[in-house]
Amino acid sequence: MRFQDRREAGRELAARLVERQRQGRLEDPVVLALPRGGVPVADEIAGALHAPLDVLVVRKIGAPYNPEVGIGAVVGNQPPIFDERALAVLDLTPGRLSVQVDTEQAEVRRREELYRGGRPAPELRGRTVVVVDDGLATGVTARAALRAVRAAGPAHLLLAVPVCSRQATEALRGEADEIVYVYQPPHFEAVGQWYDDFAQLTDDEVIRTLSAAHGG
Repeated sequence: MRFQDRREAGRELAARLVERQRQGRLEDPVVLALPRGGVPVADEIAGALHAPLDVLVVRKIGAPYNPEVGIGAVVGNQPPIFDERALAVLDLTPGRLSVQVDTEQAEVRRREELYRGGRPAPELRGRTVVVVDDGLATGVTARAALRAVRAAGPAHLLLAVPVCSRQATEALRGEADEIVYVYQPPHFEAVGQWYDDFAQLTDDEVIRTLSAAHGG
């Protein structure tokens, strides 16, 4: 199967979450999108659940000389998360990546301020938190996001993605209380292969979506 775009994927994912809400399994939810790609998916989910929408900014730490290959991630003021297997293969240590980590942490802070426009971050303690992205490939950014949310003390932590690799979901079982997805293909190469339209979103599109969700 393929999704037309992130909005369609969000609606299909939302249907599965609404059913859980009807069963009383999603009490007092708040939806956190991983920008940029997770925002339109999460917007559909937040609307269906009648839940507030916010962002959880995570930045990938790319491999030297090939930044598209994610070997770690940072979120907020939390320590960086690394793929230890990738570090070993590339003969890297966290210390050798410290400058890149500092750069990405600064970018996290910049984007949080840009996207929220002065709005405070939502209170997560004691709530059901639904972390949303447009897909799950390696799971390194999702792991960083889930650990940051877990530290905030939610009552229930759920990861929701339209499409995911089996390897990533197995690796993240201990990080989330529940993982909800629409499709887990037997052969997974990249998230974008499961979308007809996988165009990169702009900061302005993210800001407009969040502003509309907050009545702006």
